[in-house]
Amino acid sequence: MKTLSRRTFFKNAGIGTAAIAGISFAGHSCSNPDEEKKRISDIFNQGDTILFQGDSITDAHRDKQKETANEAGSFGRGYALLLASRLLGDQPEKELTIYNRGISGDKVYQLADRWEKDCIDLKPDVLSMLIGVNDYWHQRKKNYSGTARTYEEDYRKLLDRTRSSLPDVKLIICEPFILPNTTVVDETWIEPFSAYQNIAAGIAAEFEATWVPFQRAFNAATELAPATYWAADGVHPSMAGAQLMADTWLKSL
Repeated sequence: MKTLSRRTFFKNAGIGTAAIAGISFAGHSCSNPDEEKKRISDIFNQGDTILFQGDSITDAHRDKQKETANEAGSFGRGYALLLASRLLGDQPEKELTIYNRGISGDKVYQLADRWEKDCIDLKPDVLSMLIGVNDYWHQRKKNYSGTARTYEEDYRKLLDRTRSSLPDVKLIICEPFILPNTTVVDETWIEPFSAYQNIAAGIAAEFEATWVPFQRAFNAATELAPATYWAADGVHPSMAGAQLMADTWLKSL
């Protein structure tokens, strides 16, 4: 039985910008494990379908020939695998169905091109999206002409389309992130990329989505270890970076 209104998901389970300031994301939760398990369990309903969408960070070398729900090879080796494993392990009674349909290199318009097959047809109850780094990076590499405004317009259009087809879907919008002082990302990325992050945050608020502040988490993590420890190229997370992302995602709920 559906016990939680999809439209009130953000109000009941999300965290506002002001609340984020009081939470540390670098490290594991200090709450009682049983209490945390119950808190997370209360968010998801019996039989929910959860979909992770995005680019290579979500893709994480998953097996695109299978694309099977609840199957490790179909999740790659990134944060989506860690989260799916945690949710399935902690909540077997919920009978969750979890998919990963991230594709390496995608920008928002490329999500839109495959959205019917890789989102609408799956009828997710919960949709988690991490998209944006390629919308800036590929422009920087001169092989894409889109701008921050393109990103905003494409993202809003895609979510309007999603809500039109799936009016009760719970949206989780993840902040695109970068780590300077790595093999690819340097300080010149910070200012222009912040425009994309601000757009994603604004869209999350506009669509009453739960916001996952990955940049804040990684900024805090670099106080504990160098940026290259968390993501060697500044974009694709290491094992430690993937775990940090999974922890941050759960805490943001």
